[in-house]
Amino acid sequence: MKKRSKKYVAVSKLVDNNKLYTKEEATKLIKQTSITKFDSTVELAIKLNIDAKKTDQQLRGSLVMPNGTGKSKTVLVIAKGDLANEAKKAGADYVGDKDMLDKIKNENWFEFDVIVATPDMMPEVGKIGNILGPKGLMPNPKTGTVTMKVADVVKDLKSGMVTYRTDSFGNIHTIIGKVSFSEDKLLENLDYVIKTINKAKPQTVKGIFIDKIAIATTMGPSIKIDKNSFEL
Repeated sequence: MKKRSKKYVAVSKLVDNNKLYTKEEATKLIKQTSITKFDSTVELAIKLNIDAKKTDQQLRGSLVMPNGTGKSKTVLVIAKGDLANEAKKAGADYVGDKDMLDKIKNENWFEFDVIVATPDMMPEVGKIGNILGPKGLMPNPKTGTVTMKVADVVKDLKSGMVTYRTDSFGNIHTIIGKVSFSEDKLLENLDYVIKTINKAKPQTVKGIFIDKIAIATTMGPSIKIDKNSFEL
């Protein structure tokens, strides 16, 4: 059994594991359960009632948090010509084409969080798909990272855009902000993610879609949320 720190044990006593908290109660309690010296990330876990083995029930997409995430992403854009220039002006951290892909391949370079690519560059990006794929860095049209509107996507990523996808157990994990966020901002981000995921319900899923919801700080205890506190 994993040994917990004294701080974890102390804050865990604030959380009733048998209770489903309202979204308002949860966002208030989350600020009391942070045990790190740094500004902890607030993480959201959603358990979906899907068959993760069926491709038509798997979810993958992106959304822009109303209040950002509190973390600035390092963006690499793979594009040429005018679109490359637009990406630079929009604030992309790195911009290039085959030269950047070669750097990844030959130098094992990964000083970025996300890759945005134009459709015409995808054949080249695909050549190192075996490197990018396992790291979850492969651009995808469903998440908005394969696009001609590179400037817009770069701005969105810098202002709080996150991508999400279901794992092999039908769960979605994402972040909704930092402990330093006000309760109202955390609540607004939480509400927005839950409503966005709910709207993405596959047509083949019958009955209950969102099964369980929980939030936690980095290294902190999980707080279960009553899904009925959301207007779904």
